[in-house]
Amino acid sequence: MHITFPALIRTLAMLLAIVCASGAAAQDSSWTLQPDARIEVQTVSAQTTTRDDDLVVDGEAISVRGQVGVALEKRGVRLRVEADRIEVFRLGDGRPDIARDRFTATLQTDIEKDWELQLQARHFDDYVSVEAADTDEWQGSARLTWEPRNEHRVRVQGTWREREYDDGTPIETTGEGPRVDAQYRRRFGANHFLAFDLRAEEIRSDDARRGYERQSAGVAYTRPVAPDLRVRPAIEVIRTRFDGRITAAGERRRDRLVVPEVELLWWPGKWRIEAEAKYIFTGSNEPVREREGYRLTLSLGYAF
Repeated sequence: MHITFPALIRTLAMLLAIVCASGAAAQDSSWTLQPDARIEVQTVSAQTTTRDDDLVVDGEAISVRGQVGVALEKRGVRLRVEADRIEVFRLGDGRPDIARDRFTATLQTDIEKDWELQLQARHFDDYVSVEAADTDEWQGSARLTWEPRNEHRVRVQGTWREREYDDGTPIETTGEGPRVDAQYRRRFGANHFLAFDLRAEEIRSDDARRGYERQSAGVAYTRPVAPDLRVRPAIEVIRTRFDGRITAAGERRRDRLVVPEVELLWWPGKWRIEAEAKYIFTGSNEPVREREGYRLTLSLGYAF
């Protein structure tokens, strides 16, 4: 499914009108209405090389992202719907521009003093996934948060995903599978955190090229350096096994990524200025896939 930008704007306008009307009708029930919007411009510069420097791939792009959302909230219950679109303009010869749409509905509620439940439905249109360059996805998730004190927070989330792949053929192939996320966050003060993340996911597909299993682990440390400025070093390790991609040696392809990064976040008022530097080490039992390189990102956003 492909949604044009004018059609997206019309859909968002209708969505806001419906929710605003619902909020107005619910004023007597003490519901509060919170509309919001955000626009962001981002530049990306990246380069990867094979281990013997025989192949060097440069990539540069500029992207524009627009998002609108609205929330209804009452006594610990929050319902939010949002939609956003990203237009990516790739620089350089032979690299087509791409776009991605996302629609999300989220319900959050306090179920006990220290417990929170979140239910979410989300749709992606035309995005790049692990196994394909053009993927549509429906997903549903449930997340449970336990926060006995401000210093400690534990989150566990389960997600089911159903995907369709545009292979450029009359018959689209599909995939589906679960994802499980777990996080522990230690809070030391305002905007001062240490977080540990684990993830396991799987996609099963009749198309041998699409199925995979992936596990990842990461740690991130966020520290404020000024009232509106914080720095966030992090590192992530990702292991992926593809079901139907066979190496020259006759083995299932296995990739390993190690990604150290550092991010600088400056949020003065409603402005969002973020800079990120990553270095990606990729190992594989398919020698041609062994490579490394950097990715630099700078984004400027404004939240209305």
